[in-house]
Amino acid sequence: MQTNLQSIYSPHLKTSTKIVSTLNENRQTNQQSSTGKIKRLVLNQQGRTKLNIYQDQEFYAYPRLVTHVDDGFISTLTNLYRERLRPDTEILDLMSSWVSHLPSDVNYKRVVGHGMNSQELAKNPRLDYFFIKDLNKDQQFEFESCTFDAVLCTVSVQYLQQPEKVFAEVFRLLKPGGVFIVSFSNRMFYEKAISSWREGTSYSRVQLVVQYFQSVEGFTEAEVIRKLPTATNDNDKSPFDWIMRLFGLFSGSDPFYAVIAYRNFKPIHDK
Repeated sequence: MQTNLQSIYSPHLKTSTKIVSTLNENRQTNQQSSTGKIKRLVLNQQGRTKLNIYQDQEFYAYPRLVTHVDDGFISTLTNLYRERLRPDTEILDLMSSWVSHLPSDVNYKRVVGHGMNSQELAKNPRLDYFFIKDLNKDQQFEFESCTFDAVLCTVSVQYLQQPEKVFAEVFRLLKPGGVFIVSFSNRMFYEKAISSWREGTSYSRVQLVVQYFQSVEGFTEAEVIRKLPTATNDNDKSPFDWIMRLFGLFSGSDPFYAVIAYRNFKPIHDK
C-alpha cells in the first residue's frame, strides 16, 4: 500500500508543490495590493457637512496664536509622545500650529509640519520645515511612500471631511511599524467641525476615530487612551457647554483622548 501511494503521488509532487506555492504567492500579492486601501466609508454625506460653508483657507487666513487645550492636556500628550516616539526618527505633524507638543529635550531626525496658516507654522520651533495644504480639498501628499516613522494629528481630526482618504494616505506615508497618533479633547471650532463630530458625545467621537483606522486595510487594532477630569462632568453634547468651556467659564480641566495604531505591526522596543 505504501509503495502504491508513493507511485501515485511522487510524479505529481513537484507540480503540487508549485501549485501550492503559486496559490500562496497570489494570496500574499492580493493581501499586499489591498493593504492601505479603504475598505469602507465611515461617514455619510450628511456626517461630513459643516455649519460654516466658506472655504477653509478663508477661515484660517489669519493666525490664531492661542492654545486650544489646557496645560494638563498638553502635559499628558507630551508624555505620550515621549513614550511612543523614538529619538532620531522622522515625524509628520498634521494640521499643526505654532505650538509644539513634542518633548523639548528629545532630538528627532526631522519634523515636518502641515497646516493652513504659514504665520502660525513659522513660529513652531520644532518644525524643520512646513507646507500648506487643505486636506478637505486634496488628500494626497507629495512625499514618497514609507517616508515617516510617525504621523501626529492633535486636536484637529474633527475638521476632516474626508477622514478615510486622509487615514489611507497616512498609512502610505508611514514606514512598516510606523505609528499614527490622533489626540483630541472636547473643544472645537464648532462651525468648522463636521456634523458627525458636533452631534456626537465623547464616547461616539472616540469610536469615530477608531472606525477611521478600521476603514483602512493594514492598520493594527486601534488603542484608546483616556484621561478624564475628576471634578467635572463632561457634558459636551451641548454647544452651549462647549462655548462656556472655550471661554474658560468652566473650571474643570480638558479631557484627554488619544487613538493610536501602527502600520502592519506594532514594534517592540527594548526599554
